[in-house]
Amino acid sequence: MTLPKNFLWGGATAANQVEGGYNLGGRGLANVDLIPYGPTRFDVMAGTKKMLQFEKDYYYPAKKGIDMYQHYEEDIALFAEMGFTVYRFSISWSRIFPQGDEPVPNEEGIRFYEKMVDECIRHGIKPLITISHFDCPIHLIQKYGSWRNREMIGFYLNLCKVLFTRFKGKVHHWITFNEINMLLHAPFMAAGLLFEEEENQEQVKYEAAHYELVASAAATKLAKEIDPENVIGCMLAAGDNYPNTPNPEDVWAAKMVDRESFFFTDVQIRGSYPAYAVKMLERQDIHIPITDQDRVLLQENTVDFLGFSYYSSSVASADEKLNELREGNLFPTLKNDYLKASEWGWQIDPKGLRITMNTLYDRYQIPLFIVENGLGAVDIPDESGYVEDDYRIDYLAQHIQAFKDAVSLDGVDLLGYTTWGCIDLVSASSGEMKKRYGFIYVDLDDQGNGSGKRTRKKSFSWYKQVIASNGESLS
Repeated sequence: MTLPKNFLWGGATAANQVEGGYNLGGRGLANVDLIPYGPTRFDVMAGTKKMLQFEKDYYYPAKKGIDMYQHYEEDIALFAEMGFTVYRFSISWSRIFPQGDEPVPNEEGIRFYEKMVDECIRHGIKPLITISHFDCPIHLIQKYGSWRNREMIGFYLNLCKVLFTRFKGKVHHWITFNEINMLLHAPFMAAGLLFEEEENQEQVKYEAAHYELVASAAATKLAKEIDPENVIGCMLAAGDNYPNTPNPEDVWAAKMVDRESFFFTDVQIRGSYPAYAVKMLERQDIHIPITDQDRVLLQENTVDFLGFSYYSSSVASADEKLNELREGNLFPTLKNDYLKASEWGWQIDPKGLRITMNTLYDRYQIPLFIVENGLGAVDIPDESGYVEDDYRIDYLAQHIQAFKDAVSLDGVDLLGYTTWGCIDLVSASSGEMKKRYGFIYVDLDDQGNGSGKRTRKKSFSWYKQVIASNGESLS
């Protein structure tokens, strides 16, 4: 067999995109609750439009999600029916610490996640928990400025201590921060950052990044102290950047874009700031508030595996006029004429997954884990809710073959694969429900209207077969 017998197969979701129940169980408000659907969404995500409470005339999709808060047993049973051996989900920080800085956690919030964990284990599914999937309690933003403040490290560690202690012996796989490099691209959504006019936004973002990196190292240390069996990963929004031409200037431009992301994983995996980042920060007159204690903590508490999301590759150019033509996604890119694109303009590049895996494994030589990969598409159900999503099956089959090649032909060490949005959920980038990723159709529209009924798509039985064959049967 191409893949090891203990290879982990499953799917992934985020609390703020599926749970709903924003006002249930003692939960407090978080930044991710307050990102509206519609044309102002990106301005709020970017921290340039301030929105710290629900406002009239806006629809907030995270309020409802797909109501997994009420349906988690049904949903996990469906995952088990597909044969999942791992389910990656995240914690809503404000469900456990509604304000974020309380000395005592909200018991009802912990109990909810305890029931989710127990339900997974009952079905033979290993929980892979993302501690922070962009969530930040609003109180921490209002009082402390969120991750621009070093005090956030202590509040985050309080959350970690509760989780590591409560789930000791039940959960062994953890990710400290989801797509940590997204902080540079959507700072309010990713880290609760807001900016004042005339403020040096790059200074604020890299300061916040430093505190998250220190928090990640401190959490790794704490996890091992509480349970030596814990396995801790970081997570990168990944995808190689191709130079637009063989022109050395384009090759250099692609390397510079890659380094924006590698900066984070270089610190989390190698344990110190890379030389290129130090020089870049000096050139931009950005001052990182690093202490000797920070340096020791980073050096001595590196992660065990590198989790990453992969949806597409990108193309970079040194030509400023050409760059004006880039697609306006969170990671803008030039069009690659050799590739087809999804309905949202994301370029489909299965070979790019193999290339990206080789780039990451060559660079770090630690196990990789594909924790997000999938196709966002408009699904048209029949009268019974069934979706014949051959396009999704084709996309996933090609990407699975690509990572199998990386393992069997290139020697990459890969722990597992969790498809993104194994059940339909609210899109993080667009706030839409119609941008569907799941094997399970959820009857809700972009305004949250619908029955919420769950229906197996054609891809459901296909993925079940893939898992049962450990990736050998892809047709």
